[in-house]
Amino acid sequence: MVILAVTLCACGLNSSIEVGPGVSRSLAEHRAATISDLRYDIRFNIPSRRTTPIRGRMSVHFVLASNGSVIFDFAQPADHVHGVRVSGAERPYEVRDEHIIVPDLTAGAVNVELEFTAGDGALNRQEEFLYTLFVPDRARVVFPVFDQPNLKARYNLQLELPVDWEAVANGLLASREVVGDRATLTFTETKMLSSYLFSFAVGRFTVEQRDRDGRVMSMYHRETDGERVERNVDEIFDLHATSLAWLEDYTGIPYPFEKLDFVAVPSFQYGGMEHPGAILYRSEGLFLDESATQNSFLGRASLIAHETAHQWFGDLVTMEWFNDVWMKETFANFMAAKVVNPRFPNVDHELRFLLTHYPAAYSVDRTDGTSSIRQPLENLNQAGTLYGPIIYQKAPIVVRQLERIMGEAQLRLGLQSYLKRYSYGNADWDDLIDILDGLTAENLVEWSELWVNESGRPTIGVSLETKDEVITVLELRQADEATEGDRAWNQRFSVLLGYRDGNHILVPAHLHDEVVTVLDATGERAPDFVIPNGEGVGYGRMALDSASREFLLQNLPSVKLPITRAIAWLSLWDAVLEGEVRADVFIDLAQRALPLETDEQNVSLVLDYLGSAYWQFLSPSQREVIGGGLEVLIWDQLEAATERSIAATFFQTYRDIAETDEAVARLLAIWEMEESVPGVPLSERDLTTLALELAVRDVNGSEAILEVQRDRIGNPDRRAEFEFVMGALADDAAIREGFFAALAIPANRERETWVLRGLRYLHHPLRARDAERFIRPSLDMLDDIQSTGDIFFPGRWLGAILGGHQTASAAAIVDAYLNERVDLAPRLRAKVLQAADGLWRASIVVPKE
Repeated sequence: MVILAVTLCACGLNSSIEVGPGVSRSLAEHRAATISDLRYDIRFNIPSRRTTPIRGRMSVHFVLASNGSVIFDFAQPADHVHGVRVSGAERPYEVRDEHIIVPDLTAGAVNVELEFTAGDGALNRQEEFLYTLFVPDRARVVFPVFDQPNLKARYNLQLELPVDWEAVANGLLASREVVGDRATLTFTETKMLSSYLFSFAVGRFTVEQRDRDGRVMSMYHRETDGERVERNVDEIFDLHATSLAWLEDYTGIPYPFEKLDFVAVPSFQYGGMEHPGAILYRSEGLFLDESATQNSFLGRASLIAHETAHQWFGDLVTMEWFNDVWMKETFANFMAAKVVNPRFPNVDHELRFLLTHYPAAYSVDRTDGTSSIRQPLENLNQAGTLYGPIIYQKAPIVVRQLERIMGEAQLRLGLQSYLKRYSYGNADWDDLIDILDGLTAENLVEWSELWVNESGRPTIGVSLETKDEVITVLELRQADEATEGDRAWNQRFSVLLGYRDGNHILVPAHLHDEVVTVLDATGERAPDFVIPNGEGVGYGRMALDSASREFLLQNLPSVKLPITRAIAWLSLWDAVLEGEVRADVFIDLAQRALPLETDEQNVSLVLDYLGSAYWQFLSPSQREVIGGGLEVLIWDQLEAATERSIAATFFQTYRDIAETDEAVARLLAIWEMEESVPGVPLSERDLTTLALELAVRDVNGSEAILEVQRDRIGNPDRRAEFEFVMGALADDAAIREGFFAALAIPANRERETWVLRGLRYLHHPLRARDAERFIRPSLDMLDDIQSTGDIFFPGRWLGAILGGHQTASAAAIVDAYLNERVDLAPRLRAKVLQAADGLWRASIVVPKE
């Protein structure tokens, strides 16, 4: 790596800043201290052909505190920069190490003009549309910019594009001028935005508009199924309107930006991205099928509430540096859970919070690759590795603990103060803690140190003593197994004492030391089982004592409260992973529980765990013994379901686990439309998935099935995805080899959701033995995946590669890679440790064959 030392001037003092690839924290801090009043005037000339380069020019206006060099971030070669002028005069410059260095600028008001060819890496260019996605530091891939969150700026954007294309950006459309087959669109100046939030999308989109409470919102989309649009469109606008109203009331701040428009992007990399005035969503998450499950409807509402909450938490007030990216994601998720509740009055929302956050958080926090919520970050080119369940799922759990410590009203008061004090500016976690700490007698600085700045979870167990059927002592013990240290997590929750007659008692507990006696339990009737996390509020591995574990393995379906059953399932799944409960025993319990389960959220949870246990923790011969009866049970429950969404959930599981000749023949008949699924109308997307599932099962004529299904698909975006994935499912192993080999070229990985879908089929458990040859080359590509892909791609790449494997030979490949790659970046190593955790556990407990 070449490091360029540039002499800069900071606050009148000469200093030397080392400038290398990315955006170092030292460079960012220097610029934040010396550059202010920032505004960009940007123009892009967007051609109709995807392969034609996009030219751009811009004027950057700012105030410089003192004489010296100014460094723009631009991750493109020197030939992409066509000229630099300062106050209208040509100025020498240097392009090195992903930067443009403009020397010898005079303090005061500065105007730098640049002409350039835009980089395509973050423009997501397709034949008929493109959209920008700059989080966390990819604006610099497209145009010269100070690409750091704490140099907020106003943006003026002008786009020249084909006359029959639509465009949406952060600002309002101010004018549209047409000359021949080209149109020039000018947008109004934005409010203060961080560079990762600047955005636009252009292309052949259909535009829907609705007025909600006097606010006109626009949705841009490419969905060609008019019935699907009609069935969903009003609900999509309604969800935005109710989210806005709730957040305006909670924060006491009116919607802080000029407009709220959004784009439904086919196969978008994330669920959504919160650009003010131009929110991006994955189209498939908005336009739901008739066969959508309750989880799909809840997921859509939560997604919209999440991105709307970001308009305050992240957009209005932005983190100072990306080490606090977790703050915006945490509060968006935390608020979304509150926003969604009134919309679904028949849903148990405490159960919803538990199931949305805890399993995902545990999936990382139980591994050797876990991390603290707040992590150090020296360069923004590593910021993408911070993302994952720790910040999206664990952190909201921690904030809920904070709310219990402070009280709901006090937390709300503190957040309102925080948003008002730092509006259109930047703040970090310490700024917020400083505000909140003044509103409670608790020492939040001390509390935060362990929960936010350190990694891991405690293992919490119960010690029970009784005499004459009465509790004499109930103790909670917490162990710090990850570090073998003496850390003690401070948290409040309730312990559940459960009884065979269906009754239960909740006793409050404050766990703050290694061992705590639960005094309120003394004198209560001796329980038949004890669940440490009685209300689902505490966090940690809630270990069941042997008597409670055995009781629940026999009697869990008879436990009365849905949330208690869910908490028990989480603890029993941990027991499977720890080798305390065999997978076949767990599956037997699931089979007995499903016919009796009355809550749809729990049905989904049990089916998810059942599928994981079936594919990862049973050997092929065990699946052969269990599979037929399991398929019959799932189909029987599908037929017995009284709600369409429950029936759809059972059908998805049936489709995913089908292995016997009878079940596969039924799936083929359904795909051929000779047989229907009781209560579940199948959409084009359902039939597409069926075709792929049939192909991975090597059904006779699978190549023809794929070709027929391709021709059935009317939407061009979905057809292109299907054609891409087909290569991973070919009968011919050489074609599958070619599919994988093509992924070595970054251009072939641009549609990340396509790549991941193909990889999951390439490494499907039914193809896992053959796919072991792809594991090491996939791991060897990890550095390139991280440098060229978007923020979630490295972790999802690893999950798609390793998720279908269970053998010791596959585990050995990962072990060898980690042993040989001592130079692997720590956060990428952590991603491997997270993704391989299930494989390592399975390789130990699955019977050898």
